[in-house]
Amino acid sequence: MPSAERASLTYAFDAYCPWCYGFGPALRAFAEDNAHRIRLGVLSAGLYTGGRVRPVAAYPHLSAERDRIARLTGVVFGAGYERALSQGTTVLDSVAAAAGLAALRDQPGIGELDAAEAVQRAWFVDGRSLSDAAVYRDTADELGGDADAVTAAFTSPAGRVKAHAGFRALRRLRVTSYPTLLLRIGDGADQMGGPVSTSASLTAALDQRLTTPVPRPSTLT
Repeated sequence: MPSAERASLTYAFDAYCPWCYGFGPALRAFAEDNAHRIRLGVLSAGLYTGGRVRPVAAYPHLSAERDRIARLTGVVFGAGYERALSQGTTVLDSVAAAAGLAALRDQPGIGELDAAEAVQRAWFVDGRSLSDAAVYRDTADELGGDADAVTAAFTSPAGRVKAHAGFRALRRLRVTSYPTLLLRIGDGADQMGGPVSTSASLTAALDQRLTTPVPRPSTLT
């Protein structure tokens, strides 16, 4: 299928969202299986902004949620994450995480999904704060980007501006929960799957949508 005909999808996620981490392997497999016919973009959500920017100890439900997600999706949470939950001092700030992802995404040669996965591993495996510039420097090195440029972009005011722009874009799409995978259709979007979807079920949903004609608005004559 020519590139111009590829379906456009948007993945709405938050780097601090454990359900997004659980969804990651299925999304990765879906993206690879359908690489010939989709374009996948990633937008960061503002799960922890404003008054919700608090230490992880303020969210005691995360421990039980971790166990449920591991059971339903098979993902493994690392020792670093377990330690961070136990210590409870890491401040969850989605603006910083979104700015870091934007800095990585702007680097030539770094894929958006690769960057999102790497940032989530930093938290859910290694337990590193996503407000730490070193996370993005190390991720840039891992993914073959310019670490100095990424660090500068993360620490600049423009990084926060891009983060908030992404939040607004998701609000315009009326996305209120994460992870959410959207198939862009004209000026709108159609949600596909959910947090425990498999790659196969996502592909089936895509097949159905790409083979079903989009209804045209009726006109009065």
